[in-house]
Amino acid sequence: MTAPTQPAGARTQRPGRGVWRWRDYPSLAWLLLAALSTTVHPFLSHGRWLMVHLVLLGALTHAAMVWSTHFAEALLKTTPDLDARRRQSIRLALLFVGVSLTLVGVVAERWPLAVLGASLVSLAVLWHAVMLWRRLRRSLAPRFRVTVHYYLVAAASVPVGATLGVLLARGPDDDWKGRLLVGHTVVMALGWIGLTVTGTLVTLWPTMLRTRLDPRAESLARRSLPLLSGSVAVVLGGALVGSRWVAVGGLIAYAAALLWWGRALWVPARTQPPRQMSTLSVAAALGWALVAVGWVTGTVALRADWAEMGDTYGVPAAVLAGGFAPQLLIGALSHLVPTILGGGPTAVRSAQEQTDRWALLRLVLVNVGLVLSLMPVSGWVRVALTSLVLAAYLASVPLLGLAIRASLRARREAEARRGVGGSGRWHRSVWSGGQLVVGLSAIALVVAVGVLVDPRAAGFLVASGGGGPAVAASGTTTTVRVEARTMHFEPSVVTVPVGDRLVLELVNTDPTTTHDLLMSNGSQTQRLRPGASERLDVGTVGGAMDGWCTVVGHRQMGMVLTVVVTGTPAGADAAAAAHGPGAGHGTASPEAPSSAPNLATRPGADFTAVSPVLAPAPSGTEHHVTLTVQERDLQVAPGVWQRRWTYNGAVPGPVLRGKVGDTFVVTLVNDGTIGHSVDFHAGSLAPDRPMRTIPPGESLEYRFTATRSGIWMYHCSTMPMSSHIAAGMYGVVIIDPADLPRADREYVLVQSEVYLGPGWAAAAPSEVDVAKVSGERPDAVVFNGVANQYDHRPLTAKVGERVRIWVLDAGPNRPTSFHVVGGQFDRVYAEGSWLLRAAPGDPQAGAGSQVLALAPAQGGFVEMAFSEAGNYPLVSHLMVDGERGAHGLIEVGP
Repeated sequence: MTAPTQPAGARTQRPGRGVWRWRDYPSLAWLLLAALSTTVHPFLSHGRWLMVHLVLLGALTHAAMVWSTHFAEALLKTTPDLDARRRQSIRLALLFVGVSLTLVGVVAERWPLAVLGASLVSLAVLWHAVMLWRRLRRSLAPRFRVTVHYYLVAAASVPVGATLGVLLARGPDDDWKGRLLVGHTVVMALGWIGLTVTGTLVTLWPTMLRTRLDPRAESLARRSLPLLSGSVAVVLGGALVGSRWVAVGGLIAYAAALLWWGRALWVPARTQPPRQMSTLSVAAALGWALVAVGWVTGTVALRADWAEMGDTYGVPAAVLAGGFAPQLLIGALSHLVPTILGGGPTAVRSAQEQTDRWALLRLVLVNVGLVLSLMPVSGWVRVALTSLVLAAYLASVPLLGLAIRASLRARREAEARRGVGGSGRWHRSVWSGGQLVVGLSAIALVVAVGVLVDPRAAGFLVASGGGGPAVAASGTTTTVRVEARTMHFEPSVVTVPVGDRLVLELVNTDPTTTHDLLMSNGSQTQRLRPGASERLDVGTVGGAMDGWCTVVGHRQMGMVLTVVVTGTPAGADAAAAAHGPGAGHGTASPEAPSSAPNLATRPGADFTAVSPVLAPAPSGTEHHVTLTVQERDLQVAPGVWQRRWTYNGAVPGPVLRGKVGDTFVVTLVNDGTIGHSVDFHAGSLAPDRPMRTIPPGESLEYRFTATRSGIWMYHCSTMPMSSHIAAGMYGVVIIDPADLPRADREYVLVQSEVYLGPGWAAAAPSEVDVAKVSGERPDAVVFNGVANQYDHRPLTAKVGERVRIWVLDAGPNRPTSFHVVGGQFDRVYAEGSWLLRAAPGDPQAGAGSQVLALAPAQGGFVEMAFSEAGNYPLVSHLMVDGERGAHGLIEVGP
């Protein structure tokens, strides 16, 4: 029997050609959602986790399944009906649903939903593995079967990694969190994604370069597979048994195996260097993968214990989700979309012309931007850089759409002119000097804009001063290593011969926060993250001088460096003293006069007061919240600005509410420029780990169970604590008493003090004035962060309604005597007990109260009902504080 013949002119349509929605669109959808999440993640619980997993679990996992199916079919030369398109679509849809449920379950803190989602993801990947195994069993292809072996081992990693992930979502203690985190990320990133990528690139890389394979490629791949997979198993075993050095050994072995495997990529790259967006982007992704492996290795090796691992995963997560995964996807899609769409050489070339548009510019913006954003730059510079990186990534989406349209148009034209085509070889380079200049110029521009917006954090606002009289230079350089330790410099005194050039090598060995060094002659380092260092050229030294850390409060805590000179000319020390040590960078000295702000200024129509309305306690017994430390310029009175240190961008921070027995799981994320922490008075637990100071870019989990009722303060406990609280780092936790009666309206007021530095009316307002804090000289005393705001936007009530006002005194220094003019309190609760509870039949019936007196960190509530309509002032009856801004109104209607 002979095979049936096709009609004349008919062509065979290879399975998988053309647009296929379930194959082509989900990865792009996940990437777009990840881009959207960058704008909203500060307002979401687990926002950073969501961004990372939209990329790695959503976009990259979908792509891994699609790629491995495509390449297994191509390499094994199996028939399409072995795994029909409909079956693949069902599998990809199952994966999509599983990923969606996992993301929603974690963000919404519904653990059963997360378990279901992880199970569906595992089921989809295992089904995928079974189909790959069937292809392998039925194939007679002799070469590169090892690629499918990579895919099978990678797929086996997913159920293990998913299990570790759902255990992490359950909220283990800090030690197990660190161990599970390392195991989960290594199994999923290096096992599932890493093995899929390495197995694919052995053959895909030379194809993308349009050159021949390295003759050793298959042999290198075969030898590397047990080394790579075995290394992942070693890391997982080390994490589960709690041996950090076993895990470090596994990570080093993985990196070595990766370099061994990478030799198969070197020969094709040397023969035909990368010239298109596809190959350059994949090469950059591989570079970021090595950076991530190295960073995780260093983290596991250098941290004191497993409990600290979760605090330091921000950088490798950013590297994987921001540098590796998107560039790998964009590079692969830039090659595969034109290839899979097919249509002949002309259609492929037309599509690839679109994907290569502005390729070098996009690569420069992404990679240089990422490198700079990971450095110790100011918050505004980092936001500007990451926005530029995101814009460069997003540009790939419409370009891929244009590529699809160009391919389809070229195919239609080819149908009309059959037989007309072009060469399949195409080596147009994307290298362009103009694009390189534009990319680097854009990076420089956004850095400059970020510095202009926040020159203080970038280290450009320095005090001027003298380093002694001018002297003849000796021609000798004295170099001294100075370590910034916990609130002191070591050594704290440096001796240098007169006339020598002094170079200080500053190293920040404090693991908790950033430090810098400003010398009284104006020379200054940048703010250094833990472990960072910088050489500071102080210049020729003519006399004694001082230096200090400019981070708010650190100088007052003892971070002062003294330079003593030998052979000083007569009068030099006096001249140096006259110049002084700079009089305190960023703060006003106690003697420095400053104009007082007008707290009575009426705000504009667009002024929005901080809402004092207290929401009811949420349902459930476990409450999750993310507190993100952010530095914000906020009004502390109409027209009066200060650089505030905040939780979630507002002062006070979010109000937490629950009942006795509820558990609170708080994730603290430090997006500030110095070290911060949080201390919850509502929880009773050892402070050593949950209240520790974490440096910028890190996070910790703080879990406590409320065992007693009341209104409790939370605040930053990093020293100097008074300055951190005065800068705005405080909030309240309300634990309702079991017998709390119903109220018609509930409000919460937090009293605190404002200590303004110079420049309060300028475009770049200063931070808290530490000298004023220590001298107890507030410029304003405020309710909910803004002086007199409730005079202009009053609280409201109606006659006869029961109004409950919760009050907490956050301090840091001033007490309060809370009073409502024209009102009388018939219920008063303070520090966990009823002071007055007038009710029918109660011995206190008919009694009343006029003030609620609270010391700093104390809280309570008062209740009253108004008998007449009118405007009732609320005030601290320490009248000088009421006149400083602790004042407002309750507007009572009929």
